[in-house]
Amino acid sequence: MTVSFATLPEVLRRRVPELGVGLDEWTRRMMRWHFSPGTGSPFWVSRRSSLGFDPIGDINGFADLALFGLFDKEELRAASARDLLPRGYRDRPFRVFETGGTTGRPCRIVNVSRLSYDVEIYRTVLEARGVAGGDVLAMTPGGPHAYGHFVEGLADSWRGAVFAIDFDPRWVKAEIRAKGGADAYTGHLVAQTETLLAAERPTLLFTTAQLLLALAMRLPRPLSDYGLRAVCTGGTSCTPAEAQYLREEQLAGVQWIDTYGNTLVGHALQADAPDGGAHSYHLPPPFAVLKVVDPDDPWREVAVGERGRVRATTLLEDLFLPNLLERDSAVRTGPHPWFPWEGVAAVRPWRAVGEETADAVEGVY
Repeated sequence: MTVSFATLPEVLRRRVPELGVGLDEWTRRMMRWHFSPGTGSPFWVSRRSSLGFDPIGDINGFADLALFGLFDKEELRAASARDLLPRGYRDRPFRVFETGGTTGRPCRIVNVSRLSYDVEIYRTVLEARGVAGGDVLAMTPGGPHAYGHFVEGLADSWRGAVFAIDFDPRWVKAEIRAKGGADAYTGHLVAQTETLLAAERPTLLFTTAQLLLALAMRLPRPLSDYGLRAVCTGGTSCTPAEAQYLREEQLAGVQWIDTYGNTLVGHALQADAPDGGAHSYHLPPPFAVLKVVDPDDPWREVAVGERGRVRATTLLEDLFLPNLLERDSAVRTGPHPWFPWEGVAAVRPWRAVGEETADAVEGVY
């Protein structure tokens, strides 16, 4: 079947059959997986007896996950990677990914199958946009960070080359915390990228919005002159004025495809607004669910069109995280024809006095 925006939901469900499973049924499956001694991780199995309820017997659907309360990220920071590996995956190879440390010490997670889901879903979206294939320039973190591994897996899916740069996002954050800026390191990243962009003329560029802006300001010619068909961004955001400059002055004829998300919840996919307004972002259930909630009552969803704080739940065989309050605020949106599930729009960092996120440092990632 040819992938178009009209057929995108159907093709996604065909290529990733789990997307066709109802959220309540998937939730019950994940409770059995994560809390059964033979398949669950030591992290969750060891907590079963102290929860005050039985996840396998008492969780009958997604709404019942409220019984877990809000997830404390410090528990994840304190966990060893081996304790996070589900016993059902003990005979399969796995990788350990880490978060960027925006709000404190990095968290570790394990990857067995989630990266393959991410690659298949994102590749299908690129096919619908007509830009799948070719070589890739990865102006992204590598090492323990999932973003670089995701880009490599995506290019591998069509046998494309990946041209990567040396990029440590934690060094950028350390420079910002210590000196109030990281211009020298940003220049180092841009210089590497400029060389590869001119020499290799890749089809796709993966980076963050802030690094895209820094790159555009340094290049002698618009990005559209370098043979790119699309620029794919994630992580940090830019202002409306910066976005307008990039689209009008730098990306003529080049698609700009953004995502919202992070290592813990995955990629919320960008959907274009029918009226040319703000984009919305949609995270594919049942793997993960975003709720936009009242900042003063994290169990009350705001109405569609209202702004609130993002609460995320991850439901993967690799990782179960219930009710994690994110460092972002957003406007709740309804379903979109491309992605028939609710989404978020106008995402920006959450700021509140006394909150951990008040000291968040985004840097360039």
